[in-house]
Order: sequence, then structure tokens, then C-alpha cells
Amino acid sequence: MKLALGTAQFGLNYGISNCSGKVGKDEIIDILSLAKANGIQTLDTAIAYGDSETVLGGVGLGGWRVITKLPPFPEGEDNVDCWVEKQMRESLERMCLESVYGILLHQPDQLFGGLGEAIRNSLARLKDKGLVEKIGVSIYQPNQLELINNVFEPDIVQAPCNVFDRRLIESGWLSRLKEQGAEIHIRSVFLQGLLLMPMSRRPKKFDQWSSLFDAWNGWLMKNELDPVSACLNFVYSIPEVDRVVVGVANSRQLQELINASLVKFSGVPADISSFDEGLINPSRW
Repeated sequence: MKLALGTAQFGLNYGISNCSGKVGKDEIIDILSLAKANGIQTLDTAIAYGDSETVLGGVGLGGWRVITKLPPFPEGEDNVDCWVEKQMRESLERMCLESVYGILLHQPDQLFGGLGEAIRNSLARLKDKGLVEKIGVSIYQPNQLELINNVFEPDIVQAPCNVFDRRLIESGWLSRLKEQGAEIHIRSVFLQGLLLMPMSRRPKKFDQWSSLFDAWNGWLMKNELDPVSACLNFVYSIPEVDRVVVGVANSRQLQELINASLVKFSGVPADISSFDEGLINPSRW
């Protein structure tokens, strides 16, 4: 199954549509049990996700493919190698693991800054020491990949992609990355819940794109589809995509995602999309 479990809500109040806050330990145990029973193998977390790593370590991560993310390298720190390894080992200690499947840079622009070579070498050494199997980047927009690719060939690229935001597809980077042998992990498939919201709950600042939302909702009604199934299957249908990272607040939501994964339909029309970063880039909200 392409579905991977995002864990930001295990350690933070995360997402524009999150009304339930952080997820409790008992609920996390139920979520992980249901996920494993349905063939979900990958957990996506980050050092910056509050205490999510500690919570996961307390629950137990045996048998999971865990991917975490390295925070931005701090200004004033002069020993890159020491800092990177320290972050990695502390992360492993919190999660009670000896190694993880992957580590991604949360701020990959640092790869081609003044310390870029040192950071790249430090990541490679994590692989050499057996602390991590794959290294990669978490990007916010495809144009970052042009510069990154000049200096670094990632094993994993995590990027946003959804019905409205098709930049990764239109840019041609999906096929280029796959030709290089990279795993492609998609996040923001629901645009932080915005694609699922009824008009009555949608914040007023998004009214300027009401015609796009009307087209989306009209297409859903015409095809008798619910937005969760449509959003998930839009990215599932992209052959280059290896994993689709989605967070949940409880096991009921996860079961809904699993059920939605079984729905099949023809593609969403190309005109139901946007290149306006005010809409498709949550950091601009």
C-alpha cells in the first residue's frame, strides 16, 4: 500500500483543519495497530514535531520503516559533522531505535550554501555508519530541485502534491527523479484539510479562489465522489509515487483513509488546479 502515516499530530497541534489537538498515547497505539494490520509500513516523523519521536519510542517501533527529518543547521555552529551525528543519535535514542530507514533535510537549501559540502558529507557518513539506510530532502516547491540536483542526488524526495497543486507533475521532476532511482513521497494531499472543507468552514481568506473550489466541489458531485477518496486516488494514480504521507487524529480517520484507498475513478480535470502560491503553499497562509 502506498499510504504512509504522518505523525506531526502525535507531537503538535498541526494543520488548518485540526480541531482535536495532539493525539493521545492510547489512540496512537490503536492507529499503529490498524495501520500495520493493513500493510502500512512507513512512518514519517521529524525532530521538529514536538515530542512525537519520544511518544513513538514509548509505543514501540519494531517492524516499521521510520523516516525522520533533520532540522535546519544552526547559525554559529562550526562542527557540521558532530552536530549532524548528534542530532541523528539523539533522534534514535528518543525512538528507541538503532537505525532508521531514512532521514530528510527539512531545509534542503542549506545543501548548496557555504556549509553545503560539509552537510552532504555528514549525511553520507550517517549511511556509512549504518544509522540510516537512505538520505534525502523535504521540499516545498519543485524549483528547489534544480539547485539541489546539481550538488546532491537524494535517495528520497518528499514533496507536496494534490489536486490543486500539480507543480511536481507539470515540472517534469517526477519522471526525472524516478530515472535517478529516487523514492518519491507525497505529502499535503489534502492541502492541510482545505480540499475537504465545506464552504461554511473554509476561512474567508480563501474566498478569492471560490471559482476553483466551486469547480472542485461540482466535479465531486457530478461523479458522486467524496473528497477524501478523490484526493487520495489522484496521487495514488501517479505511477512514479512510492508513498503518500497522511496524518490522522484517530483510528476511525485511518480506517476512512484505508477504505477510500479502494475507490477507483478516472482522473481529475487538469483545469481544477492552480499555480498561485497564495493558495497552494501553506507557508503563505
